[in-house]
Amino acid sequence: MEGNVNTRPVFDGHNDFLHTSYLPGFKKRSFFRKNESGHLDMPRAKAGGFCGGFFAIFFPHPVEVEFFTQYNEGDHVPFDLFEKLEPVDHSYALSMAIKGIDIMHSLEAESNRNVRIVHNVEDIRNAMNQGAVSAIIHFEGAEPIDKNLDNLDAFYVKGLRSLGIVWSRLNDFGQGVNFKFPGTPDQGPGLSAAGRELVLACNRLGILIDLSHLNEKGFWDIEKISDAPLVATHSCVHTLCQMPRNVTDKQLDAIASSGGLIGINFGVRFIRKDGKQVVDTPIIELVRHFQYVADRIGVDHVAIGSDFDGTTIMDDIKDVSGLPILMDALEKNGFDESALEKIAYKNWMRVLGKTWK
Repeated sequence: MEGNVNTRPVFDGHNDFLHTSYLPGFKKRSFFRKNESGHLDMPRAKAGGFCGGFFAIFFPHPVEVEFFTQYNEGDHVPFDLFEKLEPVDHSYALSMAIKGIDIMHSLEAESNRNVRIVHNVEDIRNAMNQGAVSAIIHFEGAEPIDKNLDNLDAFYVKGLRSLGIVWSRLNDFGQGVNFKFPGTPDQGPGLSAAGRELVLACNRLGILIDLSHLNEKGFWDIEKISDAPLVATHSCVHTLCQMPRNVTDKQLDAIASSGGLIGINFGVRFIRKDGKQVVDTPIIELVRHFQYVADRIGVDHVAIGSDFDGTTIMDDIKDVSGLPILMDALEKNGFDESALEKIAYKNWMRVLGKTWK
């Protein structure tokens, strides 16, 4: 791999490294040593040009935690079994959120400034210039947030800068989509009154609202009321793979009109036309999602949202050290240097700059 491909700085829209540290039953691994399992750690990040991204804090139901741990830290979960996902209790999610934030702050403290929790784009630029990894604290689901939003400002002070209204389930704020293939994101009602208030509060504070996992009616509710760019941090193209998690053409058009972006997910089930979980999927299948978005709405609106440590990715990439393989494949398939830089990090910098206060 090394010496055969181009290594560019890459800013990534989603990883799930943190949940292996705070959820029970998962094998703990150091972020600072190279591991044989999982997708992300510092040595492999440096090898792949990973300069930072969204570090998700996730709140699976206790029954799901037990299930996930039986499938290699979530890598090979047969998601078709997850057609109906039970709601998560607020107090349980709140405890998990606090653990996740504490672990992220501990990683920063242990890193000797090599990992930095970032609060604005200037923080990211400074970290990039100094060779440090930027970490955006992201909630994958709003279950820890009080329904009356009393604790949202406190989470902001602790570093929360990105929030998915839902994971793939119902909560007090909105409705997620399941993983049934083939399927549509048009599942269930739009945002609740509390959900609409949450969107406005996030706009006020400058918290990015993540549309990945949200159903279609919820998407359009946010499109109507939000004054920030529309962002799906880790999704793919529904036209190419009819997974409910993926974004329709009409949604892509709205994302572009808002000045937003879609971070392309590396999960093979979200990429393949047949929706199958096959690790020897050729990398061109991933490339075509980047091409489709760039051709339809412009290269300014497509970025990377790997879902490292949260999904099954192709053997061609394998882990974060394989990011240069993707960049090389994009270059070989028609993306010039300007486009590659936008996909790798510049589009994220632009959208975050428009979103954060």
